[in-house]
Order: sequence, then C-alpha cells, then structure tokens
Amino acid sequence: MSVLDEPVRNAVLSSPPKEAWERMCSTLWATFSAPLPPHHPETEVARRERVVGPLELLLSSSAWELWAAFEKVVPRASQALIEFWQTTGSGRAILILDAVSLRESAWLLQEAKQRGYKLHRASAYGSEIPSDTTSFARALGFSQRSALENNGGGNAHRLPKARTESTDAAWDGCHDWIGASPDIVLWHHWLDQRIHQLSEPGDGFHRLCREAQTQLPSAGPWKLVEHLPPGRRLVITSDHGYAASGLFPDVADKDQANWLKQTFSSQRFAKKAPAAQTWVPPIALQLLSEHGSNHFVLGRRKWKSAGGYPTLAHGGLSLLEVAVPLIELSR
Repeated sequence: MSVLDEPVRNAVLSSPPKEAWERMCSTLWATFSAPLPPHHPETEVARRERVVGPLELLLSSSAWELWAAFEKVVPRASQALIEFWQTTGSGRAILILDAVSLRESAWLLQEAKQRGYKLHRASAYGSEIPSDTTSFARALGFSQRSALENNGGGNAHRLPKARTESTDAAWDGCHDWIGASPDIVLWHHWLDQRIHQLSEPGDGFHRLCREAQTQLPSAGPWKLVEHLPPGRRLVITSDHGYAASGLFPDVADKDQANWLKQTFSSQRFAKKAPAAQTWVPPIALQLLSEHGSNHFVLGRRKWKSAGGYPTLAHGGLSLLEVAVPLIELSR
C-alpha cells in the first residue's frame, strides 16, 4: 500500500508549488499522526516509512524543482512560533524537542488526549533549509542553540520576554527551572542526542523507535508540561526531523556514488561547491535559502563511506528531514 494515489500524484506533478507542498504535507501528517499500536510500534513506523517511499521517489525523480519553492511556500515551524509569541498574551510556553520528526507525533497526540489537554492545532510544518539545529536557532533570532542556556538569550531574539533554557538534563531536572515565569522557551536535546549516538551502522532506527515509545508517553516529559501554570498555551515542535538513512538504498552507479562521497563525505549537505554533475534526474541540488547557499543530497540515497554511512542523519532533502510536527495545547 502506498500514499501515492492518483490525486496526490497529480498534485505533485501538475499543481502550483504551494498546492503541491500542501498536499504532500497533509499526506505525511495523515500517515504519521495516526495512532500507533502499543506493541512493537517500530514495525508500524517502519511500514509508514515504506508507504511514503513512492512519494519521496516521485519528488526526487520527477518533481525536484519543487524544492526551490519549499522555503517560500511551506509554513515553517520557526515562523509559527514567532507568530504564536506575538499573538498570544502572557502565559506562553514553547517546548522544542530537538529532532522530533513526524514519526513521533502519534505518541505526543495520544498522550495529550489521554491526559486531558485541549488541542488547538496539530499539523506538519517545515524546518529551515538546511534542516539543522543552528539554522532553526538563527531563524528565532539566537546565534545558536546554546545561546538559550541559563536564560542567556538576551533581548535581540524574536521571542521577547521569554525565559529560555537549552538542556539535555533528565526531564524531572527541568521542573524547578520553570518556576513562576509567565513565558518560557525550553529546548530539550533528548532525541537529537540519541540520533547521533545511534547513527553508527546497525539497528539504530528501530532502537530509536522503541526508546521514543518509552520516553514520549512517560511521566517525565508530561510532568514537565504539568508544571506549566493552568491556562498557559503550550506549543510543542521541533527544529528538524531526521532521515532513517540506514533504510535507504545504496546508489548503484559507481560514478554517482564516488561523486556523493567526495562531495558530502557521510553528511547530508555541504557548503563547499562540488564538481559539476550532469545526471538527470539530479542526485543533489544547490539551494539558496535565508541561511545561505548550500548543496544537498536529493532524496533517499546512501553510499559506501569510511566507517559506514550513518543510519540516522539530517540536513538533506527528504520529506521526513524537513517536515516537523507542531502541536498547540492548553490545560
């Protein structure tokens, strides 16, 4: 079974970029936000990875021009946070779960419902381009993620009056930090940290799914949320998603594989200008975004590299790297 039915295919191939991206984002959200089974959820998440594979292939092989419009037409999480901050009165909270992708949205939605939270909005938004941590921090007016540590963001960022923190501390270690501050922004590193720790060749993807099932519905993060005063609006989102690159097919063409290795090493994007490529469809794209000009691996590709290509990565142009959940709740 695939999500690439005829209406989706026609939208991607024939619609204006804004409509094409709206259809892809809504399809991704419907696929990944659906409830997960309580047992062996990694099997279902892997199945969802497979069913969006044909959509990924269509985008990278026949509609790659749509990537040039991504930043202009896809609502980005950073923009949504800034708008939320500007339009919501005092009593605002933002929880940035670093690297949480659409795959994890089902656990967040299920747990919020079970705990009696009111859902105001929930859908897929875009990351920055490149889909990395520093680009997201800069979009919010911070120099980097660490600038939020110990309320060190200053007053030049785009979330004025926020009390800020950036941490990888245990969930219960964050409770006292919240205190009575009316407006807070907490950036937690848990999932991003695990992605880098589990990225070596092996069973990292399935392990990450099992850990997400343990962590996201647990008391830890939700006790943190419960420490927010009643009535406060909370937005949970992410700076970027990630690629389950260990599941990607190897590039079969030797020249292409060598070019990708020389250009990107084991990464998903690069600032340096690569040697010219002549393949159609292309295997990489150069994009000029608000964060400068960069070269990106296009679609679901991996290649042999020293130490093995990482099984979890981000920064390239695949849908689950650049699509993130954004959920607004209140008690």
